[in-house]
Amino acid sequence: MIKNMRHYIDSDSDSNINAYDYGEDFIVVEFKDGSKYEYTYDSAGSYMVEQMKGLADRGDGLNSFISTHKPRYARKY
Repeated sequence: MIKNMRHYIDSDSDSNINAYDYGEDFIVVEFKDGSKYEYTYDSAGSYMVEQMKGLADRGDGLNSFISTHKPRYARKY
């Protein structure tokens, strides 16, 4: 489990995402309610995970992307 997650900037202040972190083939997203979801290449596909990483680093659009595309997660914390 990831201990030092990066704060999600949320440039529009309209997101339900609090923090995130990622590695080569996964991303973990922490929502404001404290729940964490891990999306992997195996569960969501490499394209989806890479899109999510880019949006997370940009600090905008990640919550909308997840809500719209509903990528499959590997596990929930």
